[in-house]
Amino acid sequence: METFITEKKLVNNPDFVKQKEKCLSGLTDDMIDRPILNLVNKLNRLSFCFTLQSCYGHFVYKGQNEPANLEPLPSISDIEKVEYRIAYLALCLENSESGKTFLQELKGLEQIDPQNIQFGSAVWFWQRQINSYAIQVEPDKYKTRDSVIIDYQEALRIEKTRNEFYKHLRICLNKYFTEN
Repeated sequence: METFITEKKLVNNPDFVKQKEKCLSGLTDDMIDRPILNLVNKLNRLSFCFTLQSCYGHFVYKGQNEPANLEPLPSISDIEKVEYRIAYLALCLENSESGKTFLQELKGLEQIDPQNIQFGSAVWFWQRQINSYAIQVEPDKYKTRDSVIIDYQEALRIEKTRNEFYKHLRICLNKYFTEN
């Protein structure tokens, strides 16, 4: 998120439902990274939330040049440098009690790894959709960048954090649904 900033306050948005319908009308499953497809679909089923964009988080390195690589990093490797394309969710929340509660729950996910998970707003998204927020898995020192070159050991740590982040978000969402 090249325009990542501190979170903005929720404001009144009487057009939330119409905006959600419009945004989701063009969304198809093939536009979403497979590992987070069910997660994104659950977020969009919440009455007080909808997604704007998402990315699972991809690792590109010597021998793995697929920009949208979904494979885990190899456990033993001679890889020195990895291009990490950030994992993130950009979403819009309704200014309601449920939206405010969920906002706090999302902010709490930073505690999984405060050095590598940030919650806030992104200027680019807010200009197009008020009450939009982003939560991302990215080393804090690079939090304003969409991708970064890191060493292999740091990439392994980021991959672990990314996986924990999605696991905890799924747990958080499960309380809103009866099925898993």
